[in-house]
Amino acid sequence: MEQITKIHVGLDVHKDSITVAVAEPGRSAARVVTKMAHDVVKLLKVLAKLGPSQMLHVVYEAGPTGFGLQRTLAAKGYACEVIAPSQMPRRAAGARIKTDGRDSIELAQCSRAGQLRAVWVPDPADEAIRDLSRAREDAVNSRTQQRQQIKSFLLRHTVRYAGKTSWCKLHYRWLAELSFGCAAAQTAFTEYLLAVQAADERVQRLTQSLQDSVKGWRFEPVVQALQALRGIDIVNAIGLVAEVGDFSRFENPRKLMGYLGLVPSEHSSGERVRRGSITKTGNAHARKMLTEAAWNYRFAARISRRAQVRQEGLSEPIKAAGWKAQLRLTKRFAALKARGVQINKVCVAAARELTGFVWAIGTLAQQQAAQRTAAQNTATH
Repeated sequence: MEQITKIHVGLDVHKDSITVAVAEPGRSAARVVTKMAHDVVKLLKVLAKLGPSQMLHVVYEAGPTGFGLQRTLAAKGYACEVIAPSQMPRRAAGARIKTDGRDSIELAQCSRAGQLRAVWVPDPADEAIRDLSRAREDAVNSRTQQRQQIKSFLLRHTVRYAGKTSWCKLHYRWLAELSFGCAAAQTAFTEYLLAVQAADERVQRLTQSLQDSVKGWRFEPVVQALQALRGIDIVNAIGLVAEVGDFSRFENPRKLMGYLGLVPSEHSSGERVRRGSITKTGNAHARKMLTEAAWNYRFAARISRRAQVRQEGLSEPIKAAGWKAQLRLTKRFAALKARGVQINKVCVAAARELTGFVWAIGTLAQQQAAQRTAAQNTATH
């Protein structure tokens, strides 16, 4: 009955404008109400004319404007959802006209038909940690670019490093002792080296800030628990939890795999079954972290000293799950590699199975944290 009486409102949100369309209950076509400046106060006045807050269902696509509009509307009593653009129904091949009005109409009509999928809206505290995690990721990418520039400079001058590992103390000492005959070339090299050193310091600052920010966070037990898995240290654990959020919102690990785009694409018709590469939909940041972690399972199963330190204080079920994951994934990695499967495909397959263990440990950690909180509250009262 609620779906019949709801009035669905689609918002096409941009930095400077908002286009509002409404789909009334029934089968009538949606219509554009207005196109206005991006002003929340004016938007609330427009929504008030359409009906009371409990009768409206507002949707808009996720974008660079963030979740501020959703939080404001939710605080005013409106049911507002942020829609994943990748899950929007595809337009027909002949539809070659795209406008803000048509986009808002499509959102309203698809919302009324129940064809949209909402994204998870994090709390402001959760979003702040996610912003810090992404800032560190950007800093690492920037440092990689700076390092590549100095390597290209050295290659142009036929200067080669004889050591095995780059960017260690020995490598930095070797770089500091390099000398070029021309003063201009020496200045250029020094500027490149100073940029790399500044990038290293920036990454270190953000890493320390990220580790400090997790203290007292509601997902801190999940961050600690995920470190039972091989290839996931505290930085990766914080990043995964910040991107995924509440693991219990996924009914099973396959839902999380699909959310991260790690499941194979499929185009089947009749008796023909055709599967392709992974879908790559959903959260690309978390997918990258899991893929990088999966490379660690190409080695034999073992628990190093650093892994033992990370597992201190964890419950036995979580430790057992981490060891079980290591035994299974190292065996899986070796078996696929022995079959001659391309190594990147092997890594993605391992990352997909690793996602299942991440879901299991994450949900278990949340359950244990809830039980501890309940026990503390009972003891207090």
